[in-house]
Parts: sequence; structure tokens; C-alpha cells
Amino acid sequence: GTQADFIVNNYNLYQLSTGELLRSEIKNKTNLGKEISSIINTGSLVSDAIVKKLVEIFISDKKFKNRLIFDGYPRNLAQAKTLEEMLKKYDQKIDLVLKLTVSLETIKKRIMDRKSQEKRADDNEDTAIKRFKTYEITTEPLIEYYKKMNLLKEIDGERTIDQINKEISDIIDLI
Repeated sequence: GTQADFIVNNYNLYQLSTGELLRSEIKNKTNLGKEISSIINTGSLVSDAIVKKLVEIFISDKKFKNRLIFDGYPRNLAQAKTLEEMLKKYDQKIDLVLKLTVSLETIKKRIMDRKSQEKRADDNEDTAIKRFKTYEITTEPLIEYYKKMNLLKEIDGERTIDQINKEISDIIDLI
């Protein structure tokens, strides 16, 4: 999220954060939001069908055409393939995939820091561990998928925000 914010601000793009979309549904207390809340609070991931509905709203909006930063999506191969289909349907494409590599210990520390600032209900160590393990199983295969498409750039996410910002800028400026 921090790096997506940086990219959006520096390159005049729009951030599509599935987490924000989901939290918005929860905040608005929709029936879908209530369902999402119960799923998120257990540390599980929301179904692909729910996420697809929310993502397609953005992809179909012409003001966002080829100007989106996906933050937290796709999270698995099925979502990646669905995203490819949606992008093709709306005549768009992916130019770059960034993977920030971070250890579980760093993730736990950052989540606890964020919890003290943002007071999010899903920010706790157990949820962090569960999400990390889910990531290893479901999201890690995306790395090979995007590598084969020559879209993936890996970045050391253990460094400072400014160091990461610089590396991301250097990569984007070459596109």
C-alpha cells in the first residue's frame, strides 16, 4: 500500500486496492460488507467471485484505462487469469508486476505498527501468520506466471521506504 501510494502520486495513476474496496463495503454495512467482514476477521481471503465484481467496476471505467495500480490483486492464478480476461475485454494490459520480498518477522512488525496507527480489526499477529502461509501456498505461483510473461521485477522490501521508492522509480522510468 505504501509503495502503491508512492507510484500513484508520482506517476498520476489510480490505485485499485482490493483491501480498500473490501473495507469500503464493510464500512457501508452492506450485506456483502457483513459477509466480507466475517471472512476477513478470521484471517481468510475473500472469494474470487466477490473480488472480481469489485475489480471489474474499476477496470470498466474509462477514466482509469491503462492507469491502474493493482494493490493486493491478483492473489492467485485463477484471479490472474480472470484479470487478464477482464483487461482484454476492456482493451487494457499489464506493463509491470512488482514483488516486494519481505520476511514474516518484518510483516508482523509492520502490521503491529500499522495497528497502533490505523486501529484495523484485522491487524494482529495471528492474522499476519495465517495470511503469510496463505500467500506462500496461493500467491507464490503467480511469481512464476508473471516471470514467464517477462513482467516481474523483484524488490527487496526489507529496505527503507525511500530506498524502495527509488528502485521502483528506476524500474518504471525504463518502461
